[in-house]
Amino acid sequence: MITSVWNTVYPIIIAILFFELIIIIHEGGHFFAAKLMKIKVNEFSIGMGPKLFQIKGKETKYTLRLVLFGGYCAMEGEDEESDDERAFVNKKVSQRIFVVAAGAIMNLILGFIIVLIITCSGNLVGTTEVAKFEDNAVSQSYGLQVGDKIKSIDGMRVYTTNDVTTGLSRCQDGRIEMLVEREGNDVTLNIEFDTEEYEGTTYTKMDFWLRGVEKTFGNVISQTCKEFVSYARMVFLSLHDLLVGRYGLSDLSGPVGAVSVVSTAVKTSMYSMLRIMALLTVNVGLFNLFPIPALDGWRLFVLLGEGITRKKLPAKAEYMINAVGLILLIALMCVVTFSDVTKLF
Repeated sequence: MITSVWNTVYPIIIAILFFELIIIIHEGGHFFAAKLMKIKVNEFSIGMGPKLFQIKGKETKYTLRLVLFGGYCAMEGEDEESDDERAFVNKKVSQRIFVVAAGAIMNLILGFIIVLIITCSGNLVGTTEVAKFEDNAVSQSYGLQVGDKIKSIDGMRVYTTNDVTTGLSRCQDGRIEMLVEREGNDVTLNIEFDTEEYEGTTYTKMDFWLRGVEKTFGNVISQTCKEFVSYARMVFLSLHDLLVGRYGLSDLSGPVGAVSVVSTAVKTSMYSMLRIMALLTVNVGLFNLFPIPALDGWRLFVLLGEGITRKKLPAKAEYMINAVGLILLIALMCVVTFSDVTKLF
């Protein structure tokens, strides 16, 4: 009984701790960048809600709060005017841009490190070259051959094994135009793959295997860089698919859904867990750079405008824009979280 409960609970704990790690890394980026720029930091908090305890540093309070699903780095003069020369608002535009961007940059660095761990932990380094086919493979009957190097799928350039699976997963009817390199020449194939249904969504079945090569220092670094770019591109592809109506709001996941996905991956394999973690931290880093009010990207947009025009956006206007943006983000989060909870039942 205890073992059964623990096996259910521990993946959820790991998922929550990972999300908190993403937030700590993000806010830690702001914190250390602020210290480098000699900006006064009033409080660095791990978690949200009621305070459990705090340690008072020379000028900064370090607090641990009850809800381990958030955190913040509160800088002097971050959201209001201040007479302190070390206040955020009184620093040069370039210094403020560095501090604001540091959070997302740290998330992207964490993502790169996780991708590097994934690449190093594999026995081989993946390629886009077809190695063999499953029995009665449809793709082989349409002309795909062993040794073909896949270059693009439905116009999407392919550089890694993940790109191949991503390209296939984005096709819902199984009909794919594939560009391959064969004996130095480009060959275009139109393949109608078999499909399968899973939880109401149609997926294209990949009926071939890709070749792996022995690891070297050079191809590990090269593959890590390519895979990192691939993870980043998945964020933009997902946004594109959402905007064109391929996916709806019901397909989005918030914290509850993401915890469920990570906890499931924890129980599946270390590779699955690390892959989901890499995608999530890269997602958080890039999403925070979008120029959406209440996000770091909006503040960067405002700061770049200030740097170009030499004029500050009125504090009241910035406050109102951020407030509206925050309300809309919270509303979206509530809708997505409600959808996540209903999926659990």
